[in-house]
Amino acid sequence: MGTLKGHLLPAVFFLFFSLYYSVLVSLALLRGQRFLKPPLPPREKRGHSWWQRLPLEGVVKVVISLMGIIPEFFYPPGVNRLKIIDWEDPRRPFLFQNNWQHITMYGFFLLSGVVDIVSRSCQARQNMKLERAAEALAFCVLALLMVAHIENKSALEVRVHVLFIVPTFLVSLVLTVEVWVPNQPQLWVLKTWMGLVLSNWLLQLCLVMYVPPSGQPWRAENPGDLAFLTIFFCWHLALGAAMLAAVYGICNLWHHRCSSGKGASGAKYQPCPTSYSSEELEKLGTGAELQGGGV
Repeated sequence: MGTLKGHLLPAVFFLFFSLYYSVLVSLALLRGQRFLKPPLPPREKRGHSWWQRLPLEGVVKVVISLMGIIPEFFYPPGVNRLKIIDWEDPRRPFLFQNNWQHITMYGFFLLSGVVDIVSRSCQARQNMKLERAAEALAFCVLALLMVAHIENKSALEVRVHVLFIVPTFLVSLVLTVEVWVPNQPQLWVLKTWMGLVLSNWLLQLCLVMYVPPSGQPWRAENPGDLAFLTIFFCWHLALGAAMLAAVYGICNLWHHRCSSGKGASGAKYQPCPTSYSSEELEKLGTGAELQGGGV
C-alpha cells in the first residue's frame, strides 16, 4: 500500500461506498423511512437462487479486500511477504511491518464482508446488529492502525495521517453507537459526511505524497507547507458537505419526479416502498433487532 496505486485502491473503495450511502441516506430522508436499509424477510420468503440472496455490499467488501491483501503479500512478482519473523537472524526481528498493518486493515474489512454475506444469505433471519458491529470493528481497527502507522515518519506523513485519523475515528464512533442506537437520521448524515471526507482526504494524500500538482515535493521542514495541509483538510470538510448536499439535491429531484408521476397515474406514493406492507416491515425490523439483541 506504500505506493500511489496502493493508496488509490482504498480511496476509491471508500469513495464508492460513501457515495452509495449518500444516495441511501438522501432517499431515506426524503421518504421518511424509519430504516436506512429495510431488513430482509425470513430466508424462506427470499429468492431461492443463491445469487439472489448474495448481498452485493458484502461481495464488494470481500473482493476489494482481497485485491488489497494479495499485492501486499506478492507484489511485485516474485516477492513473498508471508514470513513475519526472520528466523535466520538471532535477534528474531519482525519483518514487513507496514505490509502487515495494511493486511490487517484489509482483513477486518474482509471480515465485515463475510459477516454481511453470512447474515443475509445463510442465517434464517438477518442479524443486523452483528453486521453493524463487524463494520464498526473494521473502522476501529483502521483508526488504531493509523495511530501506529505514523511512528518514525516524517512530519509531513504524520500530519496527513493524523488528519486522516480524524474522520476515521468519527466514522468508527458513529458505527459503534449505531450498534445499540440504530436508525437515527442524524447519525446517518454524520457517518456519510465523514465517509466522504475520509475518502476525499485519502485521494488528497495521494497527491501530497506521490504526485504533487506543482511538480515540487512538499517540504516537511517548511511550517507553511504543514499549515496548508490543515487548511486543505478544512476545505475537504466543506467539500464533503457540498457533495452530500449535491447528492441530496439530485435525489430530491428524482424523488419528486417519481412521486408526481405516480400521483398523475392515480397511485398514491408510499414513503418507504417495498414489496411488503408497513405492518410487515415493522415486524421484520422488530424481529431483526430481537435477533441481534444477544450480540
